Amino acid sequence: MEKLIRMFPLLLVLLLCPNFAFAGHDYGQALSKSLLFFEAQRSGYLPHNQRVTWRAHSGLQDGKASGVDLVGGYYDAGDNVKFGLPMAFTVTMMSWSIIEYGKQMAASGELGHAMEAVKWGTDYFIKAHPQANVLYGEVGDGNTDHYCWQRPEDMTTDRHAYKVDPSNPGSDLAGETAAAMAAASIVFRRSNPAYAGELLRHAYQLFDFADKYRGKYDSSITVAQKYYRSISGYNDELLWAAAWLYQASNNQYYLDYLGRNGDSMGGTGWSMTEFGWDVKYAGVQTLVAKFLMQGKSGHHAPVFERYQQKAETFMCSCLGKSNRNVQKTPGGLIFRQRWNNMQFVTSASFLATVYSDYLASSGRNLRCSSGNVPPAELLSLAKSQVDYLLGDNPRATSYMVGYGSNFPQRVHHRGSSIVSIKVNPSFVSCRGGYATWFSSKRSDPNLLTGALVGGPDAYDDFADERDNYEQTEPATYNNAPLIGILARLGGGHGGYNQLLPVVVPAPKPAVTKPQPTPSPKTTPSPASWSGPISIEQKRTTSWVANGKTYYRYSTVVTNKSNKSLNSLNLSISKLYGPIWGVTKSGDSYTFPSWLSSLSAGKSLEFVYIHSASPADVSVANYVLA
Repeated sequence: MEKLIRMFPLLLVLLLCPNFAFAGHDYGQALSKSLLFFEAQRSGYLPHNQRVTWRAHSGLQDGKASGVDLVGGYYDAGDNVKFGLPMAFTVTMMSWSIIEYGKQMAASGELGHAMEAVKWGTDYFIKAHPQANVLYGEVGDGNTDHYCWQRPEDMTTDRHAYKVDPSNPGSDLAGETAAAMAAASIVFRRSNPAYAGELLRHAYQLFDFADKYRGKYDSSITVAQKYYRSISGYNDELLWAAAWLYQASNNQYYLDYLGRNGDSMGGTGWSMTEFGWDVKYAGVQTLVAKFLMQGKSGHHAPVFERYQQKAETFMCSCLGKSNRNVQKTPGGLIFRQRWNNMQFVTSASFLATVYSDYLASSGRNLRCSSGNVPPAELLSLAKSQVDYLLGDNPRATSYMVGYGSNFPQRVHHRGSSIVSIKVNPSFVSCRGGYATWFSSKRSDPNLLTGALVGGPDAYDDFADERDNYEQTEPATYNNAPLIGILARLGGGHGGYNQLLPVVVPAPKPAVTKPQPTPSPKTTPSPASWSGPISIEQKRTTSWVANGKTYYRYSTVVTNKSNKSLNSLNLSISKLYGPIWGVTKSGDSYTFPSWLSSLSAGKSLEFVYIHSASPADVSVANYVLA
């Protein structure tokens, strides 16, 4: 009965506005717009291909007074400060979005823009990390910056650079930046291996720095306390960084770190109902659950299972099927706090999206206190949240600027609210900006396309007013998780196997050789097939759990003919464990649902795990055309 009462206002709007409510959403368009927002947030020298043309160069002296080049990076929200912690989280989440759904971004033509958005951040982080144990974590000061209302191009505010080092540590800042660099290295591994290697080297150093010299960054960079205080401390960032470094390097040290420290650092102890730039535990738990489902936990399996239990508690709480559930508005939006609530909506929805795909890939259901829940319910939850923020809500308001016909017009954002310097180069003074532009009741002169604002309150109410910063200010970390969900929703709903090795495609068509698996042990296939389709099996890793040795096998099926392989049925016998990358069809296996054919010379990889010698894999029948 409670659900019916809570949904009544939304149902009433749907009945009154049928054409709006059931029109559906263009997730591809929303993805394109979301990525444009990052270009509006750029600091430094803008490139020739800059698409947000009302912006110009800014912050060109950043770091100079400290003897370091800190030009570049992102302004975090509606102000002109470069805050390192939320910027790093933004880059981590953009990278994770690409890692999971880069193929869908490529299909929509947006992968190049997404990778450029990541690189704009990582190029800055390389500059901000000039020595192994030194990291610059902020440029500018929120107090003086907020006193002024100026375009970034006109800034007269203090641009002091603040750093952490062994005497003034910042484990949370360095840990999150290490996570960002490690995740981004996966993004560029194929298209720019030299750059990926550079990012990984920085990630290694930053993790060591964070772990060795422990302390909260806002105790060292005290000017950040009023704006981005690290309330959760740094243990979550250390675990988060270790998880990303393991995923990027496959180095056992980081997996062991997660296993050894899971209990003592809270990874297995904290049941969370939020995920964001400060609190990373739910993200760590989701990644570790992925490692467990991939069969990578080894002797850490008992600890990793506790991580997974907490991950599933988070998912269940978002669904309203836990002992402690997240709050939702009458219209169904996840609600955490009045000030920029949308950040928690997109971050939680992203975790629900990827975990739905992890579960579906492993053939499991979500385990909630109310019973088992199919993975599709998690994806439906994420879709409902995205649809809400795109306009399916009691106000029929899109909270993404420039999407739909009814969106915020008076955004709390200095650059968009003041006439472009290219239109009127007259200097806007510190306080003059407040008098002339901030106080104006007119719509913004510059459209901040794709910006996701803070959003409605606990009762679905929203006031489109520039001084209502709690609701009308956008932030980069609102959009970063959203791009992954939009790519997933826009890419259809079938055939995701998120437990296979990650391969991010190049943003433009390119011929690349596949990266070999490090030192694999090759086991010839038992099959005696010598036709136009070759089958090669490799044992890629092994581990011991509960006294039993398990093996992970990779099987590569290659079309050696000069024709397209339009149909394939494989016979697989002596298989005693889970398999990913093919679809079971009766007594045989065929293409995964996301693949309809195999072009000449192309290969398909699938993997399976069991505690025996390789399965017998052979071709039952095929069709070439």
